[in-house]
Amino acid sequence: MKCTACGQGDLSPCLIDGLFRAHNCSNCGGYWILVEDFVAWKENHPNFQFAVDAQLSEIANDSKKAMLCPITGTLMQKYKISANCEHKVDYSPSVGGLWLDKGEWQLLKSEGIAGALNSLVTQTWQKKIRDQQAQSRFVTLYEEKFGKATYQKVKEFRQWLDQQPQKADLLAYLCAHDPYSAEK
Repeated sequence: MKCTACGQGDLSPCLIDGLFRAHNCSNCGGYWILVEDFVAWKENHPNFQFAVDAQLSEIANDSKKAMLCPITGTLMQKYKISANCEHKVDYSPSVGGLWLDKGEWQLLKSEGIAGALNSLVTQTWQKKIRDQQAQSRFVTLYEEKFGKATYQKVKEFRQWLDQQPQKADLLAYLCAHDPYSAEK
């Protein structure tokens, strides 16, 4: 098989970190992984924990162009790996294969998600990322609008208010123009 990323190298069978089957490009260093191989390995090693390496040994490449599946030649889909990282992995749903550019495997380990390689391409994982990104955008918006100190106080008050049994009455009191008047 020819490499889907560089088109120059050959994809040769290997074991990633000596653990599970993959194919490595002889030219660009990327990996082609069948999710079923990862899942089979994971089922046979349920207690294995990937070391979370805070130091990346190399910079992770991230191909921005559309990539073709090395088996079917069809376009692969891009999936974000986390809300805090802009890197995306390329996935071929027809084959169940993932393409990791050089350094992305180390990036997955450093982000603490190498053990969830099969989950990255699920709707649940991607929705969680979108939700986290939306929450982060709202936090930024509120901090800019209210100021960080005021936003922190409002969050603390909100948490306190949520625990009160008379929350609705407290909110009515706070929202009333004149809480001591019978008029609205």
